Amino acid sequence: MSSELKQHIRQLEESHTTLVNRESVEFLDKILADDFFEIGSSGYFFNKAECLESGVVLTEMKLYNHEIYLLADGVVLSTYFVRDETRDRNTLRSSIWKMIDGRWQLYFHQGTITPLQVSDIVKE
Repeated sequence: MSSELKQHIRQLEESHTTLVNRESVEFLDKILADDFFEIGSSGYFFNKAECLESGVVLTEMKLYNHEIYLLADGVVLSTYFVRDETRDRNTLRSSIWKMIDGRWQLYFHQGTITPLQVSDIVKE
């Protein structure tokens, strides 16, 4: 798997965690696949329509330990750790990105609250 693909997916992950983009219905509509669904850290399910209508949680986040795994041609699993500064909590996250209509779109996302701290997980 190319380092360019890993960097591109990381940029996409970081782009949808910024406050400016999370507030933009246009941005979310573009990055989320039409059949997107999420299992939030709250334990609730959300689909694309719900994310566009209700919005998404607006928090300051920083990503650590990003990795990608090729699941099939044009399908990538992305995993990472997030430090949520706004809510003072940490989550382990996974996303499935699919190449749809010539661009990577977020197909699935899950966040799980973890007691782990940045110092516990940062790879040297």
